[in-house]
Amino acid sequence: MSYRLTPRVQPRSSPATFSKAFSVYRGEPPRLVVAMAAEDITRLTILSLSMSTTVSPLSVSMEIPAYGATAAKSPLEPLKIERRKPGPHDVEIEILYCGICHSDVHKVNDDWGGTHFPVVPGHEIVGRVASRGTSATRFREGELVGVGCLVDSCRVCPECRAGREMFCEKGVTFTFDSFDQNTKMWTYGGYSTNIVVDERYVLRVPKGLDTARAAPLMCAGITTYSPLHQFECKPGDQVAVVGLGGLGHMAVKLAVSMGADVTVLSTSRDKEKDASRLGAKHFFATKEPGALEALQGRFSLIMDTVSAPHDLNKQLTLLRSFGTMVLVGLPPSGAQLDAFTLVHGNRRIAGSNIGGVAETQEMLDYCGKNGIVAEVEVINADQINDAYKRMERGDVRYRFVIDAASLRA
Repeated sequence: MSYRLTPRVQPRSSPATFSKAFSVYRGEPPRLVVAMAAEDITRLTILSLSMSTTVSPLSVSMEIPAYGATAAKSPLEPLKIERRKPGPHDVEIEILYCGICHSDVHKVNDDWGGTHFPVVPGHEIVGRVASRGTSATRFREGELVGVGCLVDSCRVCPECRAGREMFCEKGVTFTFDSFDQNTKMWTYGGYSTNIVVDERYVLRVPKGLDTARAAPLMCAGITTYSPLHQFECKPGDQVAVVGLGGLGHMAVKLAVSMGADVTVLSTSRDKEKDASRLGAKHFFATKEPGALEALQGRFSLIMDTVSAPHDLNKQLTLLRSFGTMVLVGLPPSGAQLDAFTLVHGNRRIAGSNIGGVAETQEMLDYCGKNGIVAEVEVINADQINDAYKRMERGDVRYRFVIDAASLRA
């Protein structure tokens, strides 16, 4: 049996020492007993006389095509990555489509710091079950499934037991660029042809939904559904959606489906017709003089989806007493808040993340029942870099989705 080191591990010992430590032992597992830098031993968790999960036998892994970046702000390019073969509770998914989330761009650019390269983004995945482990029973081969923002968690902490796996106290494993405590590897996302995931973190995609247009539901869908659900959006509510992009257009669709009277607030009138087509009853261009004066104290809920710096205090004045403004966008800099505006009228400001596995499945079932999918532009893998540039200048209506078949060509 031959062995090789998983490519994402970067040793700090000298190349000669490291190479000697991982020399191949035919006929028996490698005995890693040579001296190495202490920091390498800590990082790799190598146990003498046993094979660590950091060292992957070729017989239990597979090499697949992917698209990723090898350095911050570098163009994405074709890569070969390793996936584990399905364990007892795993399913292998042949990826059909993967949406491009704005967080993919942030990760590739290392805007938030800490990105591990090479990085293969993508957490809006729809595909079909290609194979499954011996104890995997939740899905059948050929079934249409999805994978969202997370692929593992400890499952036993209070947050996991409450269905909030994204806040796992022992550390959630996100779909890409996240350290997997079990495999001791960094995860690769959906810009690839296949992915292997524990069945407990795989989602069932309802029949009847357009496959490509369902992919963004795995992130944009749950990111907007969760706060609407959490803050009890109901028929007759006055709801404002700030920003009409990948998140905003899903917020409009979902709020309208729940019976809310929806108003879109955007910087210009470029998307006014789209807002109306999506179901919004009102549209205001926020940069027009006096545009917000007539909206003071109007809304019970404001969904702010904008990731660019903007004035939150003006928006807070649009809330009625006991109204809530929920932030789902991530502006790069801190915001200044006027305490008086919050206190006067008992207005509230909140943040909302994604959702746990159960709530994400609930969202998908709701979308299946109500025929809700994203507005998308399907692209091939070799168009990803151009798509990133277009996203940065706001030129997308409203989500790019990669056709994974182009990775197999």
